[in-house]
Amino acid sequence: MILVDAHQDIAYNAVCFGRDYRQSALRKRQLETSTDIPAQAGIATLGLPEAIAGRVAVVFVTLFVAPRSPRPAPWKTVMYDDISGAYRLALQQMDTYQRLADDSGQIRLIRSQVDLDSVLATWGDDKTVKDRQQGLVILMENADPIIEPRQFEEWYERGVRIVGPAWQASRYSAGTGAPGPLTPLGRELLEVMANFNAILDLSHMAEIAFLEALDRYTGTVIASHSNPRHFCDTDRHLTDVMIRRLAERDGVMGIVMLNNFLDGKWSKTDPKNAVTFSRVVDIIDHVCQLTGSAAHVGLGSDFDGGFGAESTPAEIDTTADLWYLGKALRQRGYNEDDITAILGGNMLRKLRESLPTR
Repeated sequence: MILVDAHQDIAYNAVCFGRDYRQSALRKRQLETSTDIPAQAGIATLGLPEAIAGRVAVVFVTLFVAPRSPRPAPWKTVMYDDISGAYRLALQQMDTYQRLADDSGQIRLIRSQVDLDSVLATWGDDKTVKDRQQGLVILMENADPIIEPRQFEEWYERGVRIVGPAWQASRYSAGTGAPGPLTPLGRELLEVMANFNAILDLSHMAEIAFLEALDRYTGTVIASHSNPRHFCDTDRHLTDVMIRRLAERDGVMGIVMLNNFLDGKWSKTDPKNAVTFSRVVDIIDHVCQLTGSAAHVGLGSDFDGGFGAESTPAEIDTTADLWYLGKALRQRGYNEDDITAILGGNMLRKLRESLPTR
């Protein structure tokens, strides 16, 4: 069994904080001891050594840029003033992933079925830890770096396989904190993306835009990192109606491992261990009960996406600890097939639907 994590901000961490993904999370903590990085970004949870140890075989990694804001934010390095700036910043992050793949024999960019199969083959029972590779699938979070819808072809050729049109509002879609529908440009973008069989990521899209996109988009859909609104009542998350509609399209939602997304009453002044894997399983149960199966839920940790180990469930110190969620699911009565699907199989199904053969 392997894990798929549908949302990690690896390039953002490299660009904004100088974090080298090839180093372990524990080494990053040592290097950041006398800096203000933990206060800005949280205590590091990501590192390739921990990912390999925890059998996190595939990760959807982001190109994340944000519109310029007057308020202080740890992501100021990736803020843009105009569309050319958004494009340039996203290219910088794309280069980060290419360099990781070029410099590490244990990292491979997944652009095709051949790439995916090659990565998964390294996780066979006959392979050692040194043989294992992690595959990175490029996800654009906020579509503003796409200069115009037709220019998506360039990004696809560069390796982008998943696009989330919104973060906050973008030129393409209403988003978190900014209610509304898709824009005319957004409707055109969906048509172009469908021509490439790209995956549409509905996370961060405003509710009206989310539902409209489900009606319009003919390709594969996921919500890479969204939790049920039942447990955290903000527009960042999905209502039961949205979850059912996603499942009707055979979509999958990835559960975020941020404590106040898992429990809307939790705050940073509360102890980390006030939230446990029991709550994560409650949330997975909720999705399974709403949709009638375990086929529509997975993992979208968002680790180091503006928070760190201090804001994750009690059982999680680094990304390696996602593996232990399997034990929590077994204790709740889930069978092995469903556990395999939740921890990785469901997101792999979506990848296989969308990736070109070679």
